[in-house]
Amino acid sequence: TFMKRNLFLLLIAALVITLAPACHKGGGGSGEATLAVTLTPPNGSTQAPAPGPTFNLAVQVTSTLPASGVKIDVTAKIDGSSGSPFFTTSVNSTQALTNISITGTPSTVISLVNVTVTSLSTSSNVWTGSYRYSSK
Repeated sequence: TFMKRNLFLLLIAALVITLAPACHKGGGGSGEATLAVTLTPPNGSTQAPAPGPTFNLAVQVTSTLPASGVKIDVTAKIDGSSGSPFFTTSVNSTQALTNISITGTPSTVISLVNVTVTSLSTSSNVWTGSYRYSSK
């Protein structure tokens, strides 16, 4: 009857409300921590001119490292230039710290380094950063 049907619908609604949170996977469905990265030199910084033409970059994944590791893409080009980068590399890493040497830096101009770190487990989990530097 009417009362039994309403009780049944109420029971189903309570069951759905109780079980729905258990189905949520967080992190865009991957269950993976959002990438957090620290650069040395720091992200967003402008470094003082230094002797070159080789400069060191440290990429430190500070979040939990994805199970399959990360892909680190680095490009360096003259700041404001629409031309091709003078330095490009792509490194797959399963370590939290990856050191990269940027080579071929031109003298007396400001260079822009762009860094993209992508999870190899979840391609939508991406961190990007950049900094500027120059060679004396």
